Amino acid sequence: MKNWIIFISVFLLSLILAISIFVIWKADTPFNKIEKQAEELAISSGKLTKVSDSYVYNGNKPYVTIFGEDENGKEKALFVPVSLEENSIQEVFLQDGITKEQALSVLNNEEKVKEILHTKLGYEEVGPVWEITYMNESEKLNYVYIVFEDGEWWKRILNL
Repeated sequence: MKNWIIFISVFLLSLILAISIFVIWKADTPFNKIEKQAEELAISSGKLTKVSDSYVYNGNKPYVTIFGEDENGKEKALFVPVSLEENSIQEVFLQDGITKEQALSVLNNEEKVKEILHTKLGYEEVGPVWEITYMNESEKLNYVYIVFEDGEWWKRILNL
C-alpha cells in the first residue's frame, strides 16, 4: 500500500511538472514568433544588417524593440509594430540618447529602489522611452518612464 501511495504521488508530481513546462513553452511561442518575424522584416527592409537583441514592448501600442547595427556599423534600435507594417517602423540611433545605465542612475537619484525587475526601451507617443519596473523599499511595484533623448521623466506609476 505504501508503495502505491509513493508511486501515485511521484506520478502526479511528474505529470504536473510536465504540464506546467508545456504550458509555459506554448505561452511563449507567440512572442518568439513575432520577434523572429520583426527581426526578418528589419533585415529585409535594409534598416539593420545585424540583430543583437529583441523583445516585445507593450505600451499604448505593442512594438517589438530590435537592437542591432546598420550598414555603417552604427548601433540603432528599431520599434516594429506587431502588425509588421514596414512604413510604421520607428528607429533611433543609440548614440543619440541616454543609455540603460544612465536611465537607471536617473531613477536611483530620485527614488529609493530595492530591486530592479526590468528595464526596456520602448516607443510611446512622446517617442522612445526607457521603461523601468522596480520594487521600492515598501515592497510596492513601480513603473517609471524616462525619455530616451534627454533623460527627463515622462510618466510614473507608483506604489501598485
